[in-house]
Amino acid sequence: MTSRTRSTRSRTRRRPAAPLLAPVLVAALAAPLLTGCGSTGVADQVVRAPAPTSAPPTDPAQVAATAAATNALGLDLLHTLTATPDGAGRNLVLSPSGLATVLAMVLPGARGATADELAKALHTGLTPQQYALATGALNRTGPPTDGLTLRQADDLWVQQGFPLDQGYLATLAAAFGTGVHTADFRKDPESARRTVNATVEKATEGRIKDLFAERTINQDTRLALTDALYLKARWATPFKASQTSDRPFHRPDGSTPSVATMARTGTLRYADGSGGILGQPWQAVELPYADGGMAMDLLVPAQGGFEAFRKGLDQAQLTMILDSLTERSVDLTLPRFHFETANELTPTLRALGVAAAFDAADLGGIPGPGTDERLKVGTVVQKATVQVDEDGTVAAAGSGVGIEAAAGAVPKRAEELHIDRPFLFLIRDTTTGRPLFLGQVTDPQAG
Repeated sequence: MTSRTRSTRSRTRRRPAAPLLAPVLVAALAAPLLTGCGSTGVADQVVRAPAPTSAPPTDPAQVAATAAATNALGLDLLHTLTATPDGAGRNLVLSPSGLATVLAMVLPGARGATADELAKALHTGLTPQQYALATGALNRTGPPTDGLTLRQADDLWVQQGFPLDQGYLATLAAAFGTGVHTADFRKDPESARRTVNATVEKATEGRIKDLFAERTINQDTRLALTDALYLKARWATPFKASQTSDRPFHRPDGSTPSVATMARTGTLRYADGSGGILGQPWQAVELPYADGGMAMDLLVPAQGGFEAFRKGLDQAQLTMILDSLTERSVDLTLPRFHFETANELTPTLRALGVAAAFDAADLGGIPGPGTDERLKVGTVVQKATVQVDEDGTVAAAGSGVGIEAAAGAVPKRAEELHIDRPFLFLIRDTTTGRPLFLGQVTDPQAG
């Protein structure tokens, strides 16, 4: 496997500060480094500990466990968001990595049942600090290549004058290089919302707009945490536009429109199976991107078996499928697709057992001295978009949490995989296993 190369991070992303800086040191360094007003007119001061010369050390076993946990979180989201008839039949793209990151930024400030429920939903037994550091290690990117751009930016916005616990600030600096931007949610929540959204929009090359909808940021908001993820990747072997043609695609409702479908034959990592733990035939193929360290995996059940396959897919089965991929000659067709998904994830997280964070929350590790105000999670949101064509993939996601003041041997023949029916896709780092994007395509023509 060639070494992975990535783009540099956006301006809001900094190299992590030394692990768990002492509160006294952080307090001494917590002077505003940048003051100004954006187009929205909201003053922005950034408090940030200085970047160290190297990233904080992390246990490789903890990093690997966190990658697997993020996969499990992604499957939980997929199952919950497609549990209703409306959800089951729509296109869907989400970012397990993005949601895991913003929740990893909340977890070090959570206590008691709030922390326990968040950790369970995140599938982690690590301490909050260990989980944050492992998540930050997975998120770190390297220099750009001609074939791949990957950027991730994490930010925390806090009400002007609201004190933050210095240990909490140190954990975010160590894990994510997160700066603290100040905004006046009390006086002008709408301008603050536009400023936060504009930062995410810029970090995603304009692909994620209005992450926080109107009134999700309000006068009770004390903090807003965001993660912005942007990927632009060329296929290692692009599809030829001359081989793209209209072919039928079988929607779940039985209709069969003609959709623009790409085609190629070549050596790809491929697997198939029938019966067993998934109960029906399936095929899978991996399309590598040009950098050699990332790929899109396509999981395609037999016609009529998509819903049962999706419902039955868990972390162990996904791992089994990915581990069984071997190089084969594959005759592949794949529809072009381009769509976006927006989700308010509070009901989804409640369904996954996270209740205390929204109700009787204990986020006592976030406020600093000088305030008796209790906090709760007011909203968890995510928007994601994916575009797949002959050249490659462009995908972006914005994830956000609003925290409010609480009321009180290769075969000779080519394997045929003509994707003319609903399928799942996973965009992942093949070196670490980190899942960046996960979704389903039920109608390639739907926007």
